[in-house]
Amino acid sequence: MYFGEKVCLRAYKEEDIKKAATFVNDKELKKLLVTTIPFPMTMWEEESWIKSQKASSSGEYNFAIEDIETKKYIGGCGIHNVNWLARVAEVGIMIGDKNYWGKGYGTDAMKVLMKFIFEDMNINKIRLSTFSFNERAIKSYKKCGYAVEGVLKNELFKEGQYYDEIILSAFRNKNLE
Repeated sequence: MYFGEKVCLRAYKEEDIKKAATFVNDKELKKLLVTTIPFPMTMWEEESWIKSQKASSSGEYNFAIEDIETKKYIGGCGIHNVNWLARVAEVGIMIGDKNYWGKGYGTDAMKVLMKFIFEDMNINKIRLSTFSFNERAIKSYKKCGYAVEGVLKNELFKEGQYYDEIILSAFRNKNLE
């Protein structure tokens, strides 16, 4: 487990499955996370995904986010598409429990994830993307040291409207100084 001030990142547990399925099927959360048509995910799909999670030699890692104080599962984060030659990795994060939105839990989880990536994986650059309407996430990412690297114009179609996708990156030497 990896600890921050408010959260710990840990392996998924079987008891997370039902809550995880609720999170990924929440309409408001799906709008923030899904680039495709937001079809519902079944309980067995989520169960299968959680049971398949383990550290892999490819560098793909997924963590459950747990509130340190209450020991409550509140979301997840992961590392994907690791390019070991260029030392670049992509990340994703979601706080699924809305009671924890806007209270620094996502920022704390991201800082813990970044520390793991930079110090334990020896990655130089972390990249992520979000949508232009997700101002809360953009603010959080900037607090963690991310900067906008690019904007993909009209990349996402949601609820009858086009939105930009914002690409942000953070670098090892800027975050470890």
